[in-house]
Amino acid sequence: MAINEPSFNLPLADVLRAANELVAAGLIADWALGGALAAIYYVEPFTTYDADIFFIPKDQGLTAGIPAIYAYLQAQGWQVEREHLLVRGFPVQFLAAAGLTEEAVREAERIDYEGVPAKIFGAEHIVAIAASVGRAKDKARIEQMLQQADLDKTRLENILQRHKLPML
Repeated sequence: MAINEPSFNLPLADVLRAANELVAAGLIADWALGGALAAIYYVEPFTTYDADIFFIPKDQGLTAGIPAIYAYLQAQGWQVEREHLLVRGFPVQFLAAAGLTEEAVREAERIDYEGVPAKIFGAEHIVAIAASVGRAKDKARIEQMLQQADLDKTRLENILQRHKLPML
């Protein structure tokens, strides 16, 4: 299932709606969907465990607003399981953006998912972030993105250079 196709199992619209509510409530400045679910927007679907919401904090302190995010979403019926919040049993991780991920949030592509306005990391940022992490699954994601996504190679090279990452 591609990310832009409705799903009855994955509560992605609820996740995206909640991220928008966090902005409206003044708890975060901005956000975008990153990680594997963002990659699925650009390539053939694959299995993933959770949703990663990268956010630009309003609070620049050590906690970057995480306690307020958790409290707000728990009041909406979300549950906590370790580092994840669960919506209808699906794990969501809220990650404070900095550096490369903050740039990815600021330059994210605007989409509509089941009537919910959302932002998703651009394909070039997904590749650059995977290159910065460098795990085996990230290297596989890079390969898949290079083969299947419509990447702007010049933009990707600029991002890699700007963040001092190895050229692919």
